[in-house]
Amino acid sequence: MSDVEKSGFISKVIGPKKRWKAYKARVKELPENYRTAVEAIERYLMHFVPTDADSNASMFEDLADLFEQAAADGTPIREVVGEDPVEFAGAFAQNYSEGGYVPARARKQLTDDIERAIGEGTGTEGKSV
Repeated sequence: MSDVEKSGFISKVIGPKKRWKAYKARVKELPENYRTAVEAIERYLMHFVPTDADSNASMFEDLADLFEQAAADGTPIREVVGEDPVEFAGAFAQNYSEGGYVPARARKQLTDDIERAIGEGTGTEGKSV
């Protein structure tokens, strides 16, 4: 294997890992309620099949961008995800994947997690933000 082939292979293996770690570090810096929402959407998005590793990394980086901007602007989570977080996540994933099967349990978990995120740290527990 030539040096060019080795470097290409290594970048294909290590590149996505570095991007994933960078994404996770960005999510960790979000306010708690936004972080909870992103982590819930992330779990849900794991059911979709990415077209390639680059698309997969881009999807999560764009998710972090969206919630970083929302947190910076003070945009409520409900305005980001809308009334149906499952519909939001599905539409978001369609831009990056070929689709996937999402079990009903995962759809319910996403909805419940977003509702919990909306109530966390906002002082508006029980209210839709």
